[in-house]
Amino acid sequence: MAEKNNGINWSVLWKSDDWMSVWIGFFILIFFLAGATMSLPKWKWVGDGSFQDKIAGYAKKVDSAAMDAEAKAEPALKEQAVALKAALDAKDRKAIGAAAGKMEAAAKEVKDKDFKKKAAKLSADIKGDAGATVGKVFGGENLMKVLYLFIGFAILGVIGMAFMGLPVGKFIAGFPIVFILSALAYFVSENDIVKYYGLEVVFWSLIFGLLISNTVGVPAWLKTAIKTEYFIKIGLVLLGAEVLFGTIAKVGAYGMVQSILVIGLVFYFCLWFARKVGLDDEFASIIGTSVSICGVSAAIAAGGAVQGDSKKVSHTISLVLLCAIPMLILMPIIAKSVGMSPAVAGAWLGGTIDTTGAVVAAGAIAGPEAMGVAVVVKMAQNVLIGVAAFLLALWFAFKGQAAGGAKPSLMDIWTRFPKFVLGFIVASIVFSFFMTEAQAKAVTGTTTGLRGWWFTLAFLCIGLETKFSELIAMGGGKPAFVFLTAQAFNIVLTLILAYLIFGGVLFPVPTF
Repeated sequence: MAEKNNGINWSVLWKSDDWMSVWIGFFILIFFLAGATMSLPKWKWVGDGSFQDKIAGYAKKVDSAAMDAEAKAEPALKEQAVALKAALDAKDRKAIGAAAGKMEAAAKEVKDKDFKKKAAKLSADIKGDAGATVGKVFGGENLMKVLYLFIGFAILGVIGMAFMGLPVGKFIAGFPIVFILSALAYFVSENDIVKYYGLEVVFWSLIFGLLISNTVGVPAWLKTAIKTEYFIKIGLVLLGAEVLFGTIAKVGAYGMVQSILVIGLVFYFCLWFARKVGLDDEFASIIGTSVSICGVSAAIAAGGAVQGDSKKVSHTISLVLLCAIPMLILMPIIAKSVGMSPAVAGAWLGGTIDTTGAVVAAGAIAGPEAMGVAVVVKMAQNVLIGVAAFLLALWFAFKGQAAGGAKPSLMDIWTRFPKFVLGFIVASIVFSFFMTEAQAKAVTGTTTGLRGWWFTLAFLCIGLETKFSELIAMGGGKPAFVFLTAQAFNIVLTLILAYLIFGGVLFPVPTF
């Protein structure tokens, strides 16, 4: 029986995945704050055919670098650039990697700062591509990193299962499969061609999960290890350490004005339209929050705030990820074709595309300046996740009263508020105000990679829990219709606001 004191069930502090995700997330952050270090496995690989296709382009750049080195009286760099050009002409991948490494070392001694940076980047890129082989990914050193990572995640998973009173043995039996499939998603996503098209790891983990769920099915012994909310909530607590309040200062008034207007108007439109087609407020709130803020993270936060059905959250997340792919490809192409300014394009992409990774990929297609603006605008929306969760919890608590229930107490509102969002906010405050930027980056340099793993595990689990037949049957297709309509409204509205705010219509064109 749960321990109680004055009507408060204290056992939820360790028996609910909401709280357990906070403790595990805090433990990870404290572990690395204490000075622990960890080298994560590397998954990047460039196929031989793809590498050979890049040689001609690299040869031209190296030849140009050699001429520049001669003009700037840098004989050591010129010598190594000529040697690298010869290796490229011979098309020997191993020799190219070795020569690029020597050119990179020579670039460090160049006097001209801009040329030094340019030469160092070129040689590092060539060396990286030459060394990024499948053999290296599956080499002993990298596989040991994978093993250490698996052991760490398994231990944290077992601790959580034990405290929450869930079957530890069954979790141990199934988790290796979940982890291996997630690792496979990383392997596929880090191929240079796949990466070029912005198909990030969470997309592949979702696809693998959906393929298994909708073909061979998920065996009963694996289901205990499918802990979607536990995995993703830990990832969101870690994300809090990356979303610093200093972001608001970087964005300035422009980004925050756009973010607040987009969130308010898109959410209200989604709620209004959902009611028109007969969708309940719970589902509408989850969809509206995901479309208006930042997709997956916002959907999870909204689901916790309204105490929503986990299937509705999973359904929304699937829609977010599947819709993000055509958006990240088509929107930057449209922005370029109509001659949109980088600031406007970035504000449009950052305000509409629903995952940060997809925003980065789309920004990369639109150009470096557009990408910078897009990421900053998206981070401004991320900052508002906690505010949105609190307002939803408040609304649904009073909504219950309006339906004939008792007036909600502070405890009722607290019960509704998703505790992992509290972890997100606390992590953000600590890393924003109680640490130097260097200290924060030293920790998040590792935890960002770990956060990616928690998300990948979670998206695989979403796929494993999702059946297309259920997606089609749920609400008679109304949720998908509402989502797509709200997203279309979001795209048009955000484009108008981006032009007004970032295009020099209402304010001077911002500089980033």
